[in-house]
Amino acid sequence: MNNAAYERVKLARDSRRPTGLDYINTIFHGFLEMHGDRRFADDPAVVGGIARLNGTPVTVIAIEKGHTAKERTYRNFGMPHPEGYRKALRLMKQAEKFGRPVICFVDTAGAYCGVGAEERGQGQAIAENLLEMSTLCVPIISILIGEGGSGGALALAAADRVWMMQNAVYSVISPEGCASILWKDSAKAEAAAASLKLTAEDAKSLGVIERILSEDDIGKREFYDRIRILLAEELKELSGDTELTQKRYDRFRRAGTAAVMKE
Repeated sequence: MNNAAYERVKLARDSRRPTGLDYINTIFHGFLEMHGDRRFADDPAVVGGIARLNGTPVTVIAIEKGHTAKERTYRNFGMPHPEGYRKALRLMKQAEKFGRPVICFVDTAGAYCGVGAEERGQGQAIAENLLEMSTLCVPIISILIGEGGSGGALALAAADRVWMMQNAVYSVISPEGCASILWKDSAKAEAAAASLKLTAEDAKSLGVIERILSEDDIGKREFYDRIRILLAEELKELSGDTELTQKRYDRFRRAGTAAVMKE
């Protein structure tokens, strides 16, 4: 069996990969973190605030997993609660008010599905993000840096441009979850991964993302400098576009159609 897709999944989950805070602290300057959703609590799985990209004020938001066992436990393994998504939305609406572009770093197996999260409106929080992001009048760029799981990832990826790291994955469900549903056996995750079309190359061919970022020098200064330059160039292109919301709508309407036409 070709298990190349599942190998990507394992790479995406590697605790040694740069996390959202690694990107924020290296690419941007003067990061000022903001906390809380003004409704319930602060969710450590979502980090966000104001920073500067080459001198330009931007709002940056990241789903943070952490590296060590202690960090991952504190960050709930990068699985946000509803208050995490509401915090992100609060920061995005604030960015719109002050005309700041929004940059998101996504790395999550999915939104947390515990009882408390459901009681506090997990599904509604994700839906509100999708609705509000679709009408946001400032540029949005989202980068999948590790796992991109289900609506938990999409809630921060309804953007004008979506990029993926070379070994990141983006899927409606985890391979283990898919295998459990289809075959009642999570051990068949490799077969599920091959069918889910979750690699960066798959996402690019389907029109789900615009760019695949090489990981040849991942974690090195040159790696972060390259991403900084690409972000600055992309924001320059998007800034001043008076049809952002319409183009964002059209972008998502086109997703997958090219692949269907080929078939």
